[in-house]
Amino acid sequence: MEIASIDVGRAALSMAISEDRQDEQYLRQRLSSRGILATAVDFGGEYLPSIKKIIERAVVAAERQGLVLANHIGEGAVAGAAHAALEQITPKVAGLNVGGKIGIARYGEHLCVAIYFGVGVLNLNEVAVGLAHRSLPTGNVEV
Repeated sequence: MEIASIDVGRAALSMAISEDRQDEQYLRQRLSSRGILATAVDFGGEYLPSIKKIIERAVVAAERQGLVLANHIGEGAVAGAAHAALEQITPKVAGLNVGGKIGIARYGEHLCVAIYFGVGVLNLNEVAVGLAHRSLPTGNVEV
């Protein structure tokens, strides 16, 4: 079965909603058996000041796990997808505290970033998800 961008998006979202490191590791191995590279990283803090940190965490995680190379093409693709995912959520969470996980998945030219948020408002909690896709050359990955 051919893997398409929607499958890579599903993989990124699965990584973002994984419950713990053990779940992440199991999921990463399962995805790897299908040829999909994936990773996840946690974040938290006040939303607006944290935007830069969230994007940086996504880029660093993708580089460390070999999803992209440490160059402007790989970093730009991850940063752009992370920023696009955050844009989907910003109106809902601006000015609030957030915590959650970033899931990143890569297969061939497809790269997806999913961001799963818990949003804190006093003791009333909300949830939000953002997901974005970028394409980049297949040679821009460590094997």
